[in-house]
Amino acid sequence: MNKETLTLAAAAARGLAIDAIHACSSGHLGLPLGSAEVGAVLFGESMQYDPATPKWLNRDRFILSAGHGSMFIYAWLHMAGYDLPLEEIKNFRQLHSKTPGHPEFGETPGVEATTGPLGQGVGNAVGYAMSGKMAAARFNTDEHTLFDHHVIALAGDGCLQEGVVAEAVAFAGHNGLDNLIVIYDSNDVTLDAMAEVTQSCDTAKRFEALGWDAVTIDGHDMDAIQTAMSNAKSQDNGRPKIIIARTEIGRGIPEVAGTAKGHGEGGAKFAEGARAGLGLPADEHFHVHPEVREYFAAKAKKCTAAREEWDKTFAGWQKANPENAKLLQAAIDGKAPTDTAKAIPEFAADFANATRAAGGEVIQAVAEANPMLVSGSADLYGSTKNYIKSSGDWGRDDFGARNIWFGIREHAMGAILNGLAYDGIFRASGATFAVFADYMRPSIRLAALSHLPVIYIFTHDSVGVGEDGPTHQPVETCSGLRVIPGLDVIRPGDPEETAGAWAAAMERTDGPTALLLTRQKVVTQNSIASADRRSGTVKGAYIAVKETGDLERILIATGSELGVAIESAEKLGGGTRVVSMPCMERFDRQTDDYRESVLPAACKNRVAIEAGVGGLWHKYVGDAGKIISIDRFGISAPGNTVMSELGISVDNVVASA
Repeated sequence: MNKETLTLAAAAARGLAIDAIHACSSGHLGLPLGSAEVGAVLFGESMQYDPATPKWLNRDRFILSAGHGSMFIYAWLHMAGYDLPLEEIKNFRQLHSKTPGHPEFGETPGVEATTGPLGQGVGNAVGYAMSGKMAAARFNTDEHTLFDHHVIALAGDGCLQEGVVAEAVAFAGHNGLDNLIVIYDSNDVTLDAMAEVTQSCDTAKRFEALGWDAVTIDGHDMDAIQTAMSNAKSQDNGRPKIIIARTEIGRGIPEVAGTAKGHGEGGAKFAEGARAGLGLPADEHFHVHPEVREYFAAKAKKCTAAREEWDKTFAGWQKANPENAKLLQAAIDGKAPTDTAKAIPEFAADFANATRAAGGEVIQAVAEANPMLVSGSADLYGSTKNYIKSSGDWGRDDFGARNIWFGIREHAMGAILNGLAYDGIFRASGATFAVFADYMRPSIRLAALSHLPVIYIFTHDSVGVGEDGPTHQPVETCSGLRVIPGLDVIRPGDPEETAGAWAAAMERTDGPTALLLTRQKVVTQNSIASADRRSGTVKGAYIAVKETGDLERILIATGSELGVAIESAEKLGGGTRVVSMPCMERFDRQTDDYRESVLPAACKNRVAIEAGVGGLWHKYVGDAGKIISIDRFGISAPGNTVMSELGISVDNVVASA
């Protein structure tokens, strides 16, 4: 390790952060300055990567969980040779730059996850580490090792205080993810005050108790950092690693270093004095010493050479394992190896059960057709019905299995599923009761923001849950999910619509999908062709019952309320059309002609029916229509009784229509 050059690199990283944040008067200086030596060792020595091939399959994955310190990763990606030119550093936090305020997946080469909401990055790193273990188990052979990389996350006090991290690190320790390394930037400071105001935890003992190895080092001592990293990467002992790096926040700006004022951009006003203290030239901002440039240019050549050697191994593996090679390539390309929709058998006409039960049958066919699909549950497999029967239980005893027991850790499940999806090898899905979706909401929001094709299976989707009462009856959850941009929310009304919902979820690769399924039995709508129910669900909405006379009214329903609408139409007569709308978002993406064919503008007499809050349905019923909804919390009683008591009944629909 060339410490002299890496010391110059650390100074340059600090200077780039100071100059970028000073230029836009916005940003967080504390971590980029405090962890500069950590960055120098990671990118200059310890990590396995190739800036010319940012998505190399066997690269070490680096996740900046403390995403507010984004100039840390931008500075090091720039110096390491990624496609992030100096002009982009100068455009920090500016419109359409590759250096947004917090790192965003897909915007900047080398950024592995969208981070900023504290703790999410640690959960993502756990998901990445899971993906690495799964890939190694699935594809490595005695002759060819494709996957032996590590996942490194840099986190701060704010990350470790968040509950999502408590859940995620417990899961990682229990399952023996020894390819995971968390570097804790421990500087005794949070944004508002010194950390002692809000924490007094012995972090090393906490992590050791959870099954981790822990070591505490001087975070400015590059020899100590390198030794800790080398030890962490070499110990395949079934224990994840945390390196507690004691650092000084805002190091390099004496006026704020080591204080809460060093967290944000407050130190930028002392930029010129700080630059001088760092030995940076007074007449050149955004300066990187030529020796640093030369060092990282040489490093990049070594990285590329290492990746090319791996390419030879990969080519040999492809030749020896053609079927697995096709499977892996399809996964990387985001393509299903077979037509999922065709792989799902038609349900028997006498099938009479909840859509969660239908989903439990559908996922078996989907999993058979898509070997890279994994399915997890937050301690509710028996209720959510998403266990893949052809596989075993994933964990330290079988990293190749496909069923993930997350335990009662919904928040971490969401972040971990995102990590799996970011890695782009496996198709991630996870389940819990719909009422607990809000425990996962920050992760779902980030999945939508990052265009991740995660599939959420939310069962017990309405007041039809029944006797468990209002604490478990999600009246607002479905609409609350629908307002997340980029998230498809599908409430199928019968088993064939459930099949269509799964087909829609699997075909979507540019964002997440939430399937909301019933606890209670629903009527199988055999009067509607199976193909129509499936294709109609994929389109978001379709005509379930066509009027037999002049069109007088339209009933629009979703989920279990579809049966109520169809029975109501029978009483209302031949002028009534029933539209099933399992997914607003998919319907809104259809052509104008298709939407008009389903909901003709000329028919103003419309009634929407959903066992939940109704505000979003105004878009489809208009000012002249009516909404039958539940705009209050539920009650404890049998499900059918609750539905009827709260107005989801044929009599109420007929009267309203």
